[in-house]
Amino acid sequence: MRLRALTIAAAVTLTGLLASPPAQATADRHLEGQLPSGAAYLMDVPEQWNGTVLLYSHGYRPVGSPKTGEDAPSSDAREKLLAEGYALIGSSYASNGWAVTDAVPDQLATLDLFTERFGAARRTLAWGTSYGGFVTTMLAERHADRFDGSLSMCGLVQGGVANWNSTLDPVFALKTLLGSDVPLTGFADQGAAQQAAGALTAKVDEAQTTARGRARIALAAALHGIPGHNDPSQTEPAPGDRDGQQANQYAAVRGLLQFPAFSWRQEAESRAGGNPSWNTGVDYTAMLHRSPLFKEVDELYRKAGLSLGADLGALNRAPRVSADPRALAWMRETSTFTGRLTDPQLDIHTTGDALIPVPSEAAYHRAADRAGSGRLLAQAYVDGPGHCTFSSGEMLVALHALEHRLDSGRWDASPAGLNSRAREADPTGDARYVRYVPASYPRPYDRS
Repeated sequence: MRLRALTIAAAVTLTGLLASPPAQATADRHLEGQLPSGAAYLMDVPEQWNGTVLLYSHGYRPVGSPKTGEDAPSSDAREKLLAEGYALIGSSYASNGWAVTDAVPDQLATLDLFTERFGAARRTLAWGTSYGGFVTTMLAERHADRFDGSLSMCGLVQGGVANWNSTLDPVFALKTLLGSDVPLTGFADQGAAQQAAGALTAKVDEAQTTARGRARIALAAALHGIPGHNDPSQTEPAPGDRDGQQANQYAAVRGLLQFPAFSWRQEAESRAGGNPSWNTGVDYTAMLHRSPLFKEVDELYRKAGLSLGADLGALNRAPRVSADPRALAWMRETSTFTGRLTDPQLDIHTTGDALIPVPSEAAYHRAADRAGSGRLLAQAYVDGPGHCTFSSGEMLVALHALEHRLDSGRWDASPAGLNSRAREADPTGDARYVRYVPASYPRPYDRS
């Protein structure tokens, strides 16, 4: 469907728009503008609006990235949804980084603006990818009165505290076992964080040249739940090909060091007012033995002639990192989930995700069960490597499965059904849903 553009200047504020009469939804509209916070919003409303509005939350953007609005996860998904009659809206966030305290009000303001311009929707759904899946779940838990349901795709649904704890574990193992003295928290600024990242990356690169070093990198990868095939550009290792699995994990570990573990952590700590993570009291022997990657690590250690027990003992004896109480309190207040859902939520996740490993879904499932919301939560898994590497069809059928739950009161999210409908929605795309049970999250969901 070709949209006839109605562009609102970026300088127009929410107040100015509220003073305008509501638009009639009789012609395709494309609206862009700026909220009072400085966030940019985007709206696409088809001529034949079906009464459902989809509020899309975008993924993590590092500080310094452009702040542009997004209202769909891809251009292909946007075109297909507009053709089906959905109104699509979304905003950037007033700041980039760990911006949940900006993202949530900006998204709600965008929804308010849509209602003023086009009237109340018959149904309002929140959806988002990656960090946007985190924002979506925050909207679903804390602003349930505004939404009928939610879809989190490859979302950071373990929440902030669990995420930063899990990110700490692999770098703690690398620092300890590779003999580095880099700080892992408490960076003065981005320069200090990047310097630490560079120093530890150099140690990892050196370690990768020896069998002993490769075994230790595999151990660190296992503590974060990094799978052995985690990027579509990688060759998928044969079953039992431990060297191939480790080579793929090494690439992901380098990515973890370059961005989340240091640079992104420093930005989050600057918001929290200190370090919100800890590994005091963590038993790394028990954590590894619970991991589905234990066998790989054990075999690589044996091949290298290295004692896994001795290295785990060294980890358990090493000086630990304690959380700053005020920073931990801030992270819990702003970024932790209770699992208490009022409306249905569907989560989808790729099985080969290294950035937000799939056990994050087990963490949220456990939280929802404990909160008595298990019947409202469904989770489905796409068998593929990479972070958020869904086809348009795989995303759209998840959205329609959520709608089916709202219409019928029951979930219909079986792999066979989702794949059949995905092929109909996107005949040239992938349809890879599988029956899958993620491993338990490596750390307790949120317990100090």
